[in-house]
Amino acid sequence: MTIRAALILVLAVFLAMPLIVKGQETGKVRVVGILWPGPAAAVPSDLRDALRKGLREWGWIEGNNLKIEQRYVEREDGVTDVIAEILRLEPDVILAPGTPVTLATKRATTSIPVVMIAGADPVATGLVGSLARPGGNVTGLVGFAADLGPKSLELIRELLPKASRVAALWNSANPGAAVWWNETRAAAAMLNLALHSVEARTQTDLDAAFQTIARLRPDALTVGPDPVAIGNRTRIVEFASSQRLPAVYAYREFVISGGLMAYTNSLPDLFRRAADYINRILKGAKPGDLAVEQPTKFELVINLKTAKAMTLTIPQSLLLRADDVIQ
Repeated sequence: MTIRAALILVLAVFLAMPLIVKGQETGKVRVVGILWPGPAAAVPSDLRDALRKGLREWGWIEGNNLKIEQRYVEREDGVTDVIAEILRLEPDVILAPGTPVTLATKRATTSIPVVMIAGADPVATGLVGSLARPGGNVTGLVGFAADLGPKSLELIRELLPKASRVAALWNSANPGAAVWWNETRAAAAMLNLALHSVEARTQTDLDAAFQTIARLRPDALTVGPDPVAIGNRTRIVEFASSQRLPAVYAYREFVISGGLMAYTNSLPDLFRRAADYINRILKGAKPGDLAVEQPTKFELVINLKTAKAMTLTIPQSLLLRADDVIQ
């Protein structure tokens, strides 16, 4: 081989190297684990769809360069086992919706990146060091705004000007929901409403909670943000309907299931935005360097069919402000 031929061969190999490396990178299948708080049947399909759509926008295609492993925490005492199962799969990143699941995942691993969709104050609950610089292996999105509880009481006051007693169904075992409760309780005093705390830490607590609410005979019900609540939204909505009890919920999914009203941030929007965090981490970003995002999209959703069944007249002022009215 002549010197010229050898130089041409070396140059050809050098120029081909970026293509070879790129081919190796695109050929690698990355693994995303999802820890859903609750049974599979309770997970709203639009949340899965929003996440997959967001990932596709960044070029991550399930079955091509991405594998999604989903596991379900069906019992509160089973969260450790479910997380251990996910960890054995050695995922590149874990998506953890809800403060309790995120906290449990953080306790189980300090090395695998975790993208949270957690409660109102992940700093107070110890998930991150600060919103701007989370530190550690957890980052993501704040799951709801602290003022949504007070907003729900304002809606009740506008819907029922003569209301005096409101029951609040919430999960005191969820540190994120505790922020909601504290803000809601403070707002009740300002609105001259007697607020009665009714706790449901697990789905098995719901029957007793329903009996308590029925005995209280409140004028209205507000339901706090929590995986237990959204996972049992059909039961909660059916109970409120059976009692002809006007209720304001923390998620639009309740209203889609027949609930009266919700003022909330958009869960599908949060899951779509979570895909951006997953994308950046898969491309090498450290979760501790990615700032936590606050909710940006809020909506008022009203179910007029439910209002009619309860013989309630929704004030025009509320209808005009509604982002979505279900007929």
